[in-house]
Amino acid sequence: MRPVVAITMGDPCGVGPEVIVKAFDTPGFADGCLPLVIGDGRPIERAIKLLGSPAKVTPVSKRPEELRSALTGEALAAKGAIPLWAGPSAPLTAEDIQFAAPTPAACEAVVSWIRAAAELAGAGFIDAVCTCPINKEQLHRQGFTFPGHTEFFQELTGSENVVMMLAGPVLRVALATIHVSLARVPHLITKELLGRVIRITAEAMSRDFALKSPRIAVCGLNPHSGEAGKFGTEEIDTIGPVIEQFQAADRLGGEFGLRVSGPWPSDTVFNRAMSGEFDAVVALYHDQGLIPVKLAHFSNAVNLSLGLPIVRTSVDHGTAYDIAGKGIADPGSLIAAVNLAASIAINRRQESGKLRENR
Repeated sequence: MRPVVAITMGDPCGVGPEVIVKAFDTPGFADGCLPLVIGDGRPIERAIKLLGSPAKVTPVSKRPEELRSALTGEALAAKGAIPLWAGPSAPLTAEDIQFAAPTPAACEAVVSWIRAAAELAGAGFIDAVCTCPINKEQLHRQGFTFPGHTEFFQELTGSENVVMMLAGPVLRVALATIHVSLARVPHLITKELLGRVIRITAEAMSRDFALKSPRIAVCGLNPHSGEAGKFGTEEIDTIGPVIEQFQAADRLGGEFGLRVSGPWPSDTVFNRAMSGEFDAVVALYHDQGLIPVKLAHFSNAVNLSLGLPIVRTSVDHGTAYDIAGKGIADPGSLIAAVNLAASIAINRRQESGKLRENR
């Protein structure tokens, strides 16, 4: 049974609707899942007209518990159909969807679509959520208190710890810290934090990527990983001891068959990961991890939230107001994010089945 992947539209005044239409127009898109857009039909219809697409919005008016069966019906399974569920939000007006100018009503709708998707996934009515970009500045002006999607999903699902990962076809990078100033990073990298990030990353590699003996590389913080303390002692005092704890546990038969190594200099470790030596890299701060990912996988990287009880992926780009409405937005990241969400949902389903068999 193909998993249901809900795609939240994101900001209707950005490129989200456009990349959704382009993705549905791409041959083979979502062959491994049943996609369902959660959002408003007006911006999707506008994108269809803009692109000269043959796609057609097909509203889904079913109750949440009926969504899965509705998506396999003849009308929604037809070629060119874009199944759309509006959820609890009121219809948007033409004023609400002006490019680069979301109204309070549009911002409220964006939040409601995300909330609805999380609730559907938590109740088991869908199998995964893939989010299109939101404009955090505009949402914050309307009272949205979360830094972004990740923290909002953490709150909605009651998750204690969540790790952001950027994943491309080859390179996968988890972040120990995200949106904080560089000056704060050394103080935030504690043994407790780093241990949690490594463990959550290992769990995801095992459960979500079906890698039963994941190889995790950990970056150093300082140039040359501190050069034996000459350029900083964080590798000696904090990072190294955490890695040694995981290595000791692995020698005693750790639960993941986990192989953790490092701290490695960040100017070489990503090349080694690209060559297949590691399954994932734990970077200590935002740019340390995202620069290599975006260099290697600019058009098809996926933002993935690790540690949630539900599957959540996202495009790895913003609302792109500067090109919204020009028909030139690249759907590659959305296509990759939907496919990865479906793959993870299938892997979790298979693991759950194995656990039941072993009881």
